[in-house]
Amino acid sequence: MTSSLSLTRNQAKQLLKTLNNPFHKFLSVFQTNASIPQPPKLCVESASLRHTPHLFEKSPQPDLAQCNGLLFDYSRNNNNKEALNLFLGIHSFGLPVDGSTLSCVLKVCGCLFNVIAGRQVHCQCLKLGLLEDVSVGTSLLDMYMKTENVEDGRRVFDHMGERNVNGMNEEVLELFLTMQMEGIKPNPYTFAAVLGALASEGMVEKGVQVHCLIVKLGFKTVTFVSNSLISMYLRSGMGKDARLVFDGMATKNAVTWNCMISGFVTNGLDFAALETFYDMRLAGVKFTQMTFIPLIKLCANRKELGFTRQLHCRVLKDGFNFDPKIKTALMVAYSKCSEINDAFKLFSTMHEAQNVVSWTAMISGHLQNGVKPNDFTYSTILTAQPAVSPFQIHAQAIKANYEKSPSVGTAILDAYVKLGNIEEAAKAFEQIDERDIVAWSAMLAGYAQIGDSEGATNIFMQLVKEGIKPNEFTFSSVINACASPTAPFEQGKQFHAWSIKSKLSDALCVCSALITMYAKRGNIDNAYQVFRRQQERDLTSWNSMISGYAQHGHAKKALEIFEEMRRENMEMDDITFIGVISACSHAGLVDEGERYFNVMIEKHRISPTMQLYSCMVDLYSRAGMLDKAMDIINMMPFPAGATVWRTLLAASRVHCHLELGKLAAEQLISLQPQDSAAYVLLSNIYAAAGNWHERRNVRKLMDQRKVKKEAGYSWIEVKNKTHSFLASDHSHPMSYQIYSKLDELKMRLKDMGYQPDTDHVLQDIADEDKETILSQHSERLAIAFGLIATPPRTALQIVKNLRVCGDCHTVIKLISLIEGRDIVVRDTNRFHHFKAGSCSCGDYW
Repeated sequence: MTSSLSLTRNQAKQLLKTLNNPFHKFLSVFQTNASIPQPPKLCVESASLRHTPHLFEKSPQPDLAQCNGLLFDYSRNNNNKEALNLFLGIHSFGLPVDGSTLSCVLKVCGCLFNVIAGRQVHCQCLKLGLLEDVSVGTSLLDMYMKTENVEDGRRVFDHMGERNVNGMNEEVLELFLTMQMEGIKPNPYTFAAVLGALASEGMVEKGVQVHCLIVKLGFKTVTFVSNSLISMYLRSGMGKDARLVFDGMATKNAVTWNCMISGFVTNGLDFAALETFYDMRLAGVKFTQMTFIPLIKLCANRKELGFTRQLHCRVLKDGFNFDPKIKTALMVAYSKCSEINDAFKLFSTMHEAQNVVSWTAMISGHLQNGVKPNDFTYSTILTAQPAVSPFQIHAQAIKANYEKSPSVGTAILDAYVKLGNIEEAAKAFEQIDERDIVAWSAMLAGYAQIGDSEGATNIFMQLVKEGIKPNEFTFSSVINACASPTAPFEQGKQFHAWSIKSKLSDALCVCSALITMYAKRGNIDNAYQVFRRQQERDLTSWNSMISGYAQHGHAKKALEIFEEMRRENMEMDDITFIGVISACSHAGLVDEGERYFNVMIEKHRISPTMQLYSCMVDLYSRAGMLDKAMDIINMMPFPAGATVWRTLLAASRVHCHLELGKLAAEQLISLQPQDSAAYVLLSNIYAAAGNWHERRNVRKLMDQRKVKKEAGYSWIEVKNKTHSFLASDHSHPMSYQIYSKLDELKMRLKDMGYQPDTDHVLQDIADEDKETILSQHSERLAIAFGLIATPPRTALQIVKNLRVCGDCHTVIKLISLIEGRDIVVRDTNRFHHFKAGSCSCGDYW
């Protein structure tokens, strides 16, 4: 945007010369007569202004009202050049302006298609703080649109503090007046838009004038123009005028009749509406959904049960019985006619179409008919989440003393679980008098949902202690909780053994939970054994196995399971292909990933979701094909989400693509401004490029926004106890032994020819300090502890909350060879299985 309008006459003159503005001559005269503050006499074409004494001639210091008055006069009479000249004179003399002044001048700039002057006025609006004025914002938007600067217009619209429908309706009316002044003949579509705007603004007097113009131009025979006239008159409460237009129409369509019926009902003219409906039927016009809704509302208002039933029959006959709006209207009508059972039958058939409106209608109907809610009522209503608030229903249940009922209490806690509010769910659980297995399972599912294995285990043990026999759903929930990275690994195995003892291990839900648990806890072989033993498999089992192999980097095995699934003609969903494409991504199988993506769309008719597009971006990004990744983002039918941009940002860091990394970081920060990942990855990209100044700026921005970097830590489970480590951590009781083991490993690694890769330390410090930092990464501390705390040859399993760095990856491979240990490391990307000096990822991750 260019600089704002000047405040001195000399600067204004120079600015206008620079812009090659045709009004330089006008301003020159201002300068010539500086001693007498009056502008030259303007040459005006308008008859109404020709003999008007000039503003500056009348008063040496005119006030704001006088300035605006003359400015508006010029604008109304299409003397736009003169209006702009006048504004420049007002401005150069330092006279006051307000929102009305600037709004008018912006409209003038738009009419002149003078975007340069318009931008200057925009700057003045900014300087004076008048952009919050709705009229100024609307005029500014209009100016940019008229001068075909759509992007600037969009930015203005996005930053408008207040928007109103007037902002659109005023534009319609303004454009219509401009058309009239410029002698452009309106067409029927113009009149339809104008009548709609006039109706919305309640400007029926203007509407009557437009009606006259429609008659004059011969458009009254156009059906949709007459429909707009009828709508305008009825919305203004002028039923007789609407009827005159209706009766004068040679051709009427269903919209015409529906408009009359709806308008009559809205205005309380019930008998006129019924008469029109009868005439519509005699005329042989086909009814539509919009025919029935106002008539059913009419029946509800008049409690006319007989006609309601007749309309219901006609709805069924015409095939509109699945329309949710008609069903809701019928429910309300039956409720008001005291036929609550009929209303409930309709409500029960709505299923997916049930929403807050239908629920409110149903509840209101019961209350209006004196039906008090019971435990079944509350339980049913709570299933409507998120259409209803569980907090409100919970409060009502407490008032009615139903919160201790098993069915109501379980429904309440289940509703809280779905919201992720486990604290309130636990309170509701404790209030239930006689907890059955359904209540226990629901509470267990809640803890499993948030990965709280300790809470789930405590509930399970309490359940057993109270003599309640666990069922397959109980085991499924508690095993799912054990899939959490922080859960003790042996705990999941114990519940597996318990399910075998209870003869429930073959249940579909238990098998699926076991496959997921073993896969997420690093034991993919056990997961496969459970999968193979299954006598019956559902889609969840197949998907769990494919996703498990994908996470562990066993792409070939994942694709073999997929092909077996295809041979058995199993139905597939988007989760299936997320697993398949992820497997291809982790193994660098780009061509195969593309092929499966196309098969999914073309053969299985599955529309790609955000997560599937994210998988494709990941597939290309890992392979360094960042241009193709951007092509995927650009072709997505919806804006890319945070996961997509985070994937691209991480790839930009790995492949040192600074510009793309900046773009991805900018997008990610705009979506999740408090997520530290975007800032850290971007600062790492700058550091890798040696741009320490920009890196410091990013870190400074984090401090300003109070964004905290997530600390990297690793943990290992030894003898049913979890030990956590931060980088350079000395807090562990065995810290001395751990660092002694690291020193020993350092010497043995050096003997094998290992050289630290200090490029992974993105700090501006000496190489020696970088080597020290690398040697004390959290995963190395966890491994060193595992080596001294477990017997030789014992496999180690480490979990890290961040991505393993390249140098640590190299070191762990060598440690697995030196110590003769199998080491499994789970980071944020995948599982790494280190054995005899190699990794399952093939150094591709």
